[in-house]
Amino acid sequence: MKLYYSPGACSLSPHIALREAGLNFDLVKVDLGSKETSEGGDYRKVNPKGYVPTLTLDSGQTLTEGPAIVQWIADQRPSMGLAPANGTFERYKLQEWLNFTTSEMHKSFGSLFNKALPEETKKMTKERIATRLQWLEEQLKSDYLTGSRFSVADGYLFVVLGWSKSLDIDLKPYPKLQAYIERVAARPKVKEALAAEGLA
Repeated sequence: MKLYYSPGACSLSPHIALREAGLNFDLVKVDLGSKETSEGGDYRKVNPKGYVPTLTLDSGQTLTEGPAIVQWIADQRPSMGLAPANGTFERYKLQEWLNFTTSEMHKSFGSLFNKALPEETKKMTKERIATRLQWLEEQLKSDYLTGSRFSVADGYLFVVLGWSKSLDIDLKPYPKLQAYIERVAARPKVKEALAAEGLA
């Protein structure tokens, strides 16, 4: 099994999930500019979309899109509790968090990496992000998004919130979110993933 990734990108989320699940995998680094892999191949032959993450299985099957990948990972080791069982209400709540993170947080944060984005658009985007951050601050009533147990949704939100510093988004007004980020960052498997990507 191979995870195609770019350091610090959203592919860090399935990277964390793989380590938390205790699965064996190889990391293949992707240069998102040239679309070349660290193995010397054209990444677009692996994933024609051209962005990370991509998970290729030993069977030859391929999965793209982070929320789908992390749920597949969690389902390989259900005893690890990274996602509630399929068909339960709790699983749909997890999917609600994954969808919120991908549509409301990831897309908004991600757009700010575009250097050609007009300043007025950046300002409006940051204002929208601030409303989402305030909402998150109010929702955090436990250690993790779905309660007292870490889930794949936490790994994903942690990665997106981690972009705040480089995008000049101030998290000081959100003490619960700051504590949440520190809590996730302190997990041994999260530390391993960060170190493996040269981000520690």
